[in-house]
Amino acid sequence: MKVAVLGASGLLGRALVREWRDDAVLGFGSRDVDIRDESAVSKLISAVRPDWIVLAAAYTDVDGCEGNPELAFAVNRDGAANVARAAVAVGCKLLFISSDYVFDGMQKVPYATDAARRPLGVYGRSKAEAEELLAYILPDGCIVRSSWIFGVDGKCFPDTILRLTESRSQIDVVDDQRGSPTYTVDLARAIIALCRQNAAGIVHATNAGDCTWFEFAREIVKCAGKPTAVHPTTTAKMARPAPRPAYSVLSPDSLHKIGVTMPTWQDALARYLQERARQRGAA
Repeated sequence: MKVAVLGASGLLGRALVREWRDDAVLGFGSRDVDIRDESAVSKLISAVRPDWIVLAAAYTDVDGCEGNPELAFAVNRDGAANVARAAVAVGCKLLFISSDYVFDGMQKVPYATDAARRPLGVYGRSKAEAEELLAYILPDGCIVRSSWIFGVDGKCFPDTILRLTESRSQIDVVDDQRGSPTYTVDLARAIIALCRQNAAGIVHATNAGDCTWFEFAREIVKCAGKPTAVHPTTTAKMARPAPRPAYSVLSPDSLHKIGVTMPTWQDALARYLQERARQRGAA
């Protein structure tokens, strides 16, 4: 099987290229192709002719999206549509990475794949509209929604918390947003399994369990053995440009139905911390 990973220089993309073995995997970053350029995308996919495209390229700065909606929709929606049309042209399959931000967070139980899309902000709307476009252009495509992604290959929440512990004796973290932290390594492995099983439709893929950002931060500090005190606060007190869903836990039923399970977020965090320590030790 030949696979083209678009967004290979990003947090998830790097993990995908590293974890994917026993198949021919070609990684393309933003320097290789700008997914906003339909002609360039078409040319690349026509030349490569993969069996699968994994579209991990996105504008993921949630607050940045609020300030630059034109870029958000150009990349996240229109860019995704360009890739989908290129997939149709060569007859290959497409797996698109989407987000828990397509939901409004008003539920109190995990979101099923068929829950209504009600995004709160620009980033969520750009992903929700991309999902709708892709379902029209490529009905047998696979849309994988995930959440709170972290990994060793770039900026992420655990890295931010650990850096703060180097200069602060205490930090405040919001305790009224709940979701499922997801390690890039585990998400990459789930995506690989989905492609190998020719998955289609919407699938929710996150590490098992859920927590608030405060609970996540407290576990990060504890597991890293840092003395920094972590205190809970509210979203209102930590005002940000983009609204966040208060509850965005995704039901794992769709993933389990095809025989794929993911470890708990606590297990994932422990492995992340080990890998981060190895990286810093080797630097």
